[in-house]
Amino acid sequence: MLEDRTTTESGRVNDSEDISSPVSGLVKWFDPVKGFGFVVSDAGGPDILLHVNVLRNFGQSSVADGARVELQVQRTERGVQATQVIALMPPQAGEAVGLSDISALDPAVVAAAPLEPARVKWFDKGKGFGFANVFGRREDIFLHMEVLRRSGLSDLAPGEALALRVIDGKRGRMAAEVFAWEAALDTGQA
Repeated sequence: MLEDRTTTESGRVNDSEDISSPVSGLVKWFDPVKGFGFVVSDAGGPDILLHVNVLRNFGQSSVADGARVELQVQRTERGVQATQVIALMPPQAGEAVGLSDISALDPAVVAAAPLEPARVKWFDKGKGFGFANVFGRREDIFLHMEVLRRSGLSDLAPGEALALRVIDGKRGRMAAEVFAWEAALDTGQA
C-alpha cells in the first residue's frame, strides 16, 4: 500500500517520498522508443511510471508487456514512479504464440545450453526479428520477437550486449533464450 504525502517541519508537503516496501505488479506497456511505460501494482492504486533509465540500471533497455516486476517506488507530485527494478520475470509462457523451431524443444535442453556473449547486429520490432553476432564467430544468430517476449524483453538496440542460448533451428543458428548481458552477469549465468 502506498503511503500518503508527508508534511515537513516547515509545513511544506514533501513531493518526493520513497515508499519503504517493494511493489510487485505487471508491466501494462513499455515503449523503448518513448523511453517509458507503466506498471500496474498488484495492490491497486495508480499506475507506476517505469522510465528507461531505471530499467537500464537493472541492465535492460526494454521489457515485455505483461512481464512481472518488483520495484522500489517513490511518490512525486506527478504520481508514483519506479526508482529501482529489484526483479523481473518474463510473461507467463501460456500467453505466447508458439514458434515452431523451439516449441518442441525440452526446456531442460535449452537451459543446459551455454550462454554465449553476443551483440545485436540489428533488430526490427515491426518485422519481428533481427540478428546478433556471437563474439569470435562469423555467422549471424537469428533473433525472433517471440523469443524476446519469452525472455522478458520487448526490443533490442544495435550494439546492445546480450547473453544468448543458441540452438540449431530449421533455418540455421537461432537464439532460444536472450538475456541482457548485465542481468546474466548479476545472476551468475554468464
